[in-house]
Amino acid sequence: MSESTTPGKKGNLTGSARKLKDNAADWHNLILKWERLNDEGSTIATKIVNLGLNKKSNMESDVLMEGGSLAAGDHSKNLKQSNQELEEECVKLQDVVDKMANILSKMEKMVSDERGICELEAFQYGEKGRAEPLFHTWPTHQFAEVSSKLYESYKQELALKKTILQELAHTSNADLSMVYLSSWLYQPYIDDSGKLLLESLLLETGHRPL
Repeated sequence: MSESTTPGKKGNLTGSARKLKDNAADWHNLILKWERLNDEGSTIATKIVNLGLNKKSNMESDVLMEGGSLAAGDHSKNLKQSNQELEEECVKLQDVVDKMANILSKMEKMVSDERGICELEAFQYGEKGRAEPLFHTWPTHQFAEVSSKLYESYKQELALKKTILQELAHTSNADLSMVYLSSWLYQPYIDDSGKLLLESLLLETGHRPL
């Protein structure tokens, strides 16, 4: 049996370092996927708002000309078509939110894995941890802390997006609709500090050159 596959501390160290480096790459890829979904969702959400406002506008204009049966017939047809389009776009936005929830569950698993690595090291080396860092300067617990912070910001963002999904199609107030659209696009819970954490993580694990 070769030394690199021998069970024991050396194997565990190699395994922990590999896992942390893989997780850093996964964080990068999952956040890229999230951003693509955010852009896709923003486009769909804008359509939902426009359809909702057009529907309200049509209903108001039909009230003014409700004398003729032809107008009433047209109104019924337009309303049915408008409702169908609105429903289709809402289903698309639900699909985006479901995919974001799937990304969040993968993020949660990485946090759990890294806490497990910290517990393993505490068992091996005691509370102070290993004498030498696995990569450049970070103690192992810092990986779990960074992952936890990233996860919490995306968890809050997903909760906001679920609220926007529920409210968007039922809001007839144009100003409120714009607030929802802006909140979806600019993601208030994912700020520049999160981007800095990700870059630091990629630097520490060698995915970015120092």
